[in-house]
Amino acid sequence: MSATGLVTGRHRRHVVVETNDGERSQCIVRGRRLKPLVGDSVNIDVLDDGTRVVVEILARKSELLRIDSRGKPEGVAANITQLAVVVADEPAADWTLVDRYFAAAELQGIAGLLVWNKSDLAPLAACSTARSYSAIGYRVVETSATQARGLEPLRQALADHRSVLVGQSGVGKSSLINALLGSDAQAVGRLSEKRAIGRHTTTAAELHRLPGGGELIDSPGVRQYAPWLDAAERLDWAYREFRPLLDRCRFDNCRHDAEPGCAIKQAVEDGEIRAERYASFLDLRMVLTQLKRR
Repeated sequence: MSATGLVTGRHRRHVVVETNDGERSQCIVRGRRLKPLVGDSVNIDVLDDGTRVVVEILARKSELLRIDSRGKPEGVAANITQLAVVVADEPAADWTLVDRYFAAAELQGIAGLLVWNKSDLAPLAACSTARSYSAIGYRVVETSATQARGLEPLRQALADHRSVLVGQSGVGKSSLINALLGSDAQAVGRLSEKRAIGRHTTTAAELHRLPGGGELIDSPGVRQYAPWLDAAERLDWAYREFRPLLDRCRFDNCRHDAEPGCAIKQAVEDGEIRAERYASFLDLRMVLTQLKRR
């Protein structure tokens, strides 16, 4: 017997798949070449002994990728429409990491959302850097998971999307998810007892259905992230405020570094592009160059 389902959790040796009847079951993956991600639509075979096996990954509409320490692409989540980056004043926000995630969102053609959490400790008004992302077109939401503040605007921002929630460890992603799910938290994550292949283990990512609409993929906290670029993609295009100026550089292959007549550098000097964003672009380009050489 065969069935189609949605990958809602990924473990070290198996995945969790939700079929059309709403049942979530643990499945093994056929072969080493298949690498399903949370958010993937897959075909599964049900064997005579009840074992469920992922046999095919259906075409992806989008894919959040990172470049690993060997310079190879590694999947994070699939078929997402929004990338929500959570930051806070404590631990101190890593804005270079935020820019890298937003670059990945631009490369995939998906929306970017900035969530300023722990506003009970430091309000959004006190952080000019966080507010500056609104000026370049990103939606910014202020929340406090512990005080249930700003949850309704966040729900609205998530309602029409399959979002992946990312950010540094300790910024309160789990607390936000618990606040958003409320009493539904246990039901959403429940596995079919009949199909369970052992107790729950830590997942690389997990998909939750939000009571107010939308789906949210939780990704573990990270210290480092860099998006994967293929040969046809340009990093400067992934910084959205750079785009209107790219055809104004003197040289078509301008790297926006030491070249004369660079429109991007001029915009930084004129205050039209934030110097911090420009610095993060140069830093990311250097990191990607080093990793790809490996």
